[in-house]
Amino acid sequence: MTTPVATQPDLLIRRASGAFALIDSLKRHGVKHIFGYPGGAILPIYDELYRAEAAGDLTHILVRHEQGAAHAADGYARATGQVGVCFGTSGPGATNLVTGIATAQMDSIPLVVITGQVPSHAIGTDAFQETDIFGITLPIVKHSYVARSPQQIARIVAEAFYIAQTGRPGPVLVDIPKDIGLQEFDYLPVEPNQVNLPGYKPTVKGNPRQISHAIQLIRQSERPLLYVGGGAITAGSHREIYRLAEYFQIPVTTTLMGKGIFDEHHPLALGMLGMHGTAYANFAVSECDLLIAVGARFDDRVTGKLDEFAARAQVIHIDIDPAEVGKNRAPQVPIVGDVRQVLVNLLNRLEEESQLPPPNQTLAWRDRIDRWKRDYPLVVPTYEEVLAPQEVITELGRQAPQAYYTTDVGQHQMWAAQFLKNGPRHWVSSAGLGTMGFGMPAAMGVQVALPDQTVICISGDASFQMNLQELGTLAQYGIPVKTVIINNGWQGMVRQWQQAFHGERYSSSNMEVGMPDFELLAQAYGLKGMVVRDRSHLAEAVATMLAHNGPVLMDVRVRRDENCYPMVAPGKSNHQMLGLPVVNSSDSPHRANCLSCGHDNSGDSNFCSHCGTKL
Repeated sequence: MTTPVATQPDLLIRRASGAFALIDSLKRHGVKHIFGYPGGAILPIYDELYRAEAAGDLTHILVRHEQGAAHAADGYARATGQVGVCFGTSGPGATNLVTGIATAQMDSIPLVVITGQVPSHAIGTDAFQETDIFGITLPIVKHSYVARSPQQIARIVAEAFYIAQTGRPGPVLVDIPKDIGLQEFDYLPVEPNQVNLPGYKPTVKGNPRQISHAIQLIRQSERPLLYVGGGAITAGSHREIYRLAEYFQIPVTTTLMGKGIFDEHHPLALGMLGMHGTAYANFAVSECDLLIAVGARFDDRVTGKLDEFAARAQVIHIDIDPAEVGKNRAPQVPIVGDVRQVLVNLLNRLEEESQLPPPNQTLAWRDRIDRWKRDYPLVVPTYEEVLAPQEVITELGRQAPQAYYTTDVGQHQMWAAQFLKNGPRHWVSSAGLGTMGFGMPAAMGVQVALPDQTVICISGDASFQMNLQELGTLAQYGIPVKTVIINNGWQGMVRQWQQAFHGERYSSSNMEVGMPDFELLAQAYGLKGMVVRDRSHLAEAVATMLAHNGPVLMDVRVRRDENCYPMVAPGKSNHQMLGLPVVNSSDSPHRANCLSCGHDNSGDSNFCSHCGTKL
């Protein structure tokens, strides 16, 4: 129980514990859901959480592994734009959060991660379940704290939330020793945004002179391309991206993180670029004369051979993080600022100038891209006796076009990125770290945040087994996530690389031996399990899954050796893609590659010289 001591305007000083200060501060910051797992060092906090749950103030989701807690909080944040919150105890509880923290850091996702710690007097003594989680996570957090007194907790929470969600978002760690949670003191709350961080002032407004220079380059460009990343999603700038693209008729390509920022049904949409991007997006970035990078960081999976990436283009780079601007590619026009505010200012300037661009300025460029789209479309193959994985992805997109999709990592992730057409924040995938096991716990977080929405996790048989224990969480809370396993019996992307670059030596990539019966596994958890083995049952099975009022695990057996194309091999330029059909066109900067094995066939033969497949 807490006892009021004195009042200040809108605030109440009361005798309370450090644990109460933490839970009360989380409530004041709008937290409704926490994902976590208890343990000895964090028990004082869970004891206070018990009271908050009983009062209906908070809901705690008990995961089966702390990594699941971090990924669920991450999915929650990606789908809503709010800060995700997760708990873990000291020692192994804290270290189990590390992969989830790194995943969030790489993709700039706002998390507040609360860990319990051994009592203050025991720190540094190798006490039971003691680890220096503050030191362990220093390279993979935006900021971190260790609470040294209960009086610090309210301020720390306010600062943690402010830091996590402003500027370039990221995870913030708060480590709380057990005795600090237990100590009582005169508690004075700190309201959201009541922080004083003189050394932390993110640049929000773009430089007007640089914006003017950007407008000048855009007006002069005949082959412009918008290259849009996750920073545009974070900034909520989809309307501004659309207006800019429409105003100048600029084609738009996105990164894996930027997927959903621009309507992929739009004629200007090119889909994803990079290693497994569309051929026409990669050709476009190779041939453009102006690259407008918006909230993107020129990572290696996008650029391929960096010194040949957009080699003919001048570059405008808009990003809120000054460390990213010029890190990999020096732009002609660097603009540091919030993506949405910079674009709003740019569009306002265009309206003030009242100078419409020539109506056909980019027409020849768009016609050229349309030819590439016709020559090199994404193709859904069909085989007589077995399902293609692309068919499964396409059927999901057809029946659930408005669903929120999460993925694990590998071939299924790339096929989903290629064939699904998502809206803003409807695409949730580990991009920078590439974390297998991310998909299902992230889907839990999305579903908890958005209980009335359809949430589908697309996984692989290898990825799914990384965190399959979270089926227990789905069962306990009745979280109606639909998980679809694209099951080819392999670590699919590893197998593809071993085939293409390692002489078909398939070392430790086959997953058949020891694979569980996924249908029976689901049933063991009390969930609906399904198996699909052929095309004739696919559409009906997907409809049945979507109609089921509860969680479903659907195992879909697909062609075992299907490869994901197009593919830019490591160290190659974006226009040097494997797996493209042979097209006799001098307009396409590439050589012919086999659709089956990806082998480069530069001669006149109609058959692949490597595997014999007809080209």
